[in-house]
Amino acid sequence: MRLQKYLADAGVASRRKAEELINSGQVTINGRIATIGEKYADGDVVLVDGKPVEATEKLVYIILNKPAGVISSAKDQFNRQTVLDIVGNIGIRLYPVGRLDYHSTGLVLLTNDGDLAQKITHPRHGMEKSYIARVKQPIKPEDIAVFRQGMTIDGYKTRPAGIEILDKWGKQAKITLFEGRNRQIRKMFTSLENEVVSLKRVSMGKITLGDLKSGAWRHLTPAEIALLRMGGGEI
Repeated sequence: MRLQKYLADAGVASRRKAEELINSGQVTINGRIATIGEKYADGDVVLVDGKPVEATEKLVYIILNKPAGVISSAKDQFNRQTVLDIVGNIGIRLYPVGRLDYHSTGLVLLTNDGDLAQKITHPRHGMEKSYIARVKQPIKPEDIAVFRQGMTIDGYKTRPAGIEILDKWGKQAKITLFEGRNRQIRKMFTSLENEVVSLKRVSMGKITLGDLKSGAWRHLTPAEIALLRMGGGEI
């Protein structure tokens, strides 16, 4: 088993983040600094930042409705509240999948399943994520066309995105992305000389927030976990 997969399966981090930990020299295997491409074998001693890694047997999947002003990461250098603070200590190391920025709200998944985390977040899998955006200026027909065709932001062209106007003033829309770049929707509207007033993620694949209140969380059902793994279907 590749070392990064072992770290992901052990609940240390997603596979991508595990690769970053290895590249930064934070991981040792049998007393020496690990390198990308190494494989883990039974009996190997793996440390991350000097702490031993033990395989996690139980896989946990949590859905949380993130409030504004909460960090969607495992920890914060400024000691601000994180999504893990909301869940509290459940005896298993979790990490967030599909981050939201500080001011955005809505659906965040927490898990120790590295394979599923990669499937959700990696652009090649194209898992759809839907958001409700409220903007300052009315969304023009030509803006809708640009969303659906893809636009260039930060030097790359976005994939075509879904957009559906939800109110008669044209200031609220449902946006569906098939990738997850940093602050993507905010940047897309900025490039169209508009400003996002509020942004809430309401679904990942076929998993929806439903009536989960802001700041609340629950474990995913077996059916929901299966849908995430398959990437389709309806509950």
